[in-house]
Amino acid sequence: MDNHNDNIQEKKAGRGLTITMFVIAAIVAIVAIIGFVFMNRPDGYVEGQVEGTTVRVSGKLAGRVVELYHSAGDTVRAGDTLAHIHSSVVEAQLVQARAMREAAAAQNRAVDAGARMQTIQTAADLLAQAEAAVTISERTYQRMERLFNEGVVSEQKRDEARAAYDAAVAGRNAAQSQLSLARAGARSEEREASAALVDAAGGSVEQVEALLADSYLTAPCDGTIDEVYPEVGELVALGAPIMSVLRTDDRWVTFNVREELLDRLPMGQRINVMIPALGGRDIEVEVYYIRDMGSYATWRSTKATGSYDSRTFQIKARPTSEVENLRPGMSAIYKQ
Repeated sequence: MDNHNDNIQEKKAGRGLTITMFVIAAIVAIVAIIGFVFMNRPDGYVEGQVEGTTVRVSGKLAGRVVELYHSAGDTVRAGDTLAHIHSSVVEAQLVQARAMREAAAAQNRAVDAGARMQTIQTAADLLAQAEAAVTISERTYQRMERLFNEGVVSEQKRDEARAAYDAAVAGRNAAQSQLSLARAGARSEEREASAALVDAAGGSVEQVEALLADSYLTAPCDGTIDEVYPEVGELVALGAPIMSVLRTDDRWVTFNVREELLDRLPMGQRINVMIPALGGRDIEVEVYYIRDMGSYATWRSTKATGSYDSRTFQIKARPTSEVENLRPGMSAIYKQ
């Protein structure tokens, strides 16, 4: 009797387990069907992305970052100061260039006044100073070259020493020319040459001043600071990017579509797209760019449909009016 009751209980337990497994399987199937229906994007929708122009800010001056006036996320206007880069080498070159300009101007005045003994002596003194500068800069350059070969100093330091040496040689040559002019007397050709040296010296000053003017980097356009690359105190090379500015007035939407949809999206066509990040807001955009991507779309496969391969085209469209808070990276949905 007990065995009979035990068999009945086992059959009931087995039947209950079977029913439970059937219910679980049914629930899983229903969830899978719901996920397939609601989680997959309908074929009538094309998803794109909002993009924007990013401008990298860099300068013509190699040096050390002294100060950063803005950080990532800040809104800036065109002309706002972004960073300050300091270069002691270029500032020294400016002092030297100005001194050479003054020397050239003084010698030009002396040529116009005639070759006096004092003028000749002054030219000789300037030449002596220039030769001393050549000697010092040459030794410095040789020392930097040796340290560079040993891996002690950077290539930039070696190049700066070389530039200083070349400038000193040019100054010595100019001083030698001035001394020769003073000793030979002032002829018309010599006056013209002296004036040309003054112009050349003035051009050198303007060149160095132009470099120093770029020590303060400014925003090229209105926008938002997207990224800051160096930290304060770091050395930056010539042309190295300091910041990138995301332009405020340049936004567009990019779609990759099958070629069958091109007849609905010709150049100049205005369409409405939905931006989920803006609360599902619809905005109007105008197609201005169409390009074959050179690859085949995966929506229509020859083997699957028995028809043909469909090429992919990239389409870009700009908003027809300003859209507040529209930012690159946001999704854009176009309903066919």
